[in-house]
Amino acid sequence: MRKKVFQLLVDNTSGVLSRISGLFSRRGYNIESITAGLTADPRFTRITIVASGDDEILDQIEKQVAKLVDVRDIKELAPENSVYRELALIKVRTNSEQRQGVISVADIFRAKIIDVASDSLIVELTGDQAKIDAFINLLEGYEILELARTGIAGLGRGTENVTYL
Repeated sequence: MRKKVFQLLVDNTSGVLSRISGLFSRRGYNIESITAGLTADPRFTRITIVASGDDEILDQIEKQVAKLVDVRDIKELAPENSVYRELALIKVRTNSEQRQGVISVADIFRAKIIDVASDSLIVELTGDQAKIDAFINLLEGYEILELARTGIAGLGRGTENVTYL
């Protein structure tokens, strides 16, 4: 089993995300993460999907998704030619003695403290999955109350693979 990151450019129409995720569920494919958002041109949405499987399954996913009516372009975002980022919001229970410890770890990772309450902090962290996983592992001595991760968003490096519609 390996992971592959697909970048889709799709028409910005209602139900497009449902049709794409439905294709995955009908065929029994696993989506590890999925993110979607408008592009610079509001007629189109960029969707980043991380899927896992063997080479045959991953190739089949790419072919099946490419056949969908709303899909204008699909490409693999290979790690060596792409930039991936993920956003995490992490609410940590802290008292006044623990607060500085969490802030110190956040500073090392260039994370932001975006909310402070008397008994908790919310930390915002952006980076690749490994960075976010490492940060969460360092919080092992603290109680994580809530965690929200966006999943991967990615773009290919340079201008050679830009799709113009």
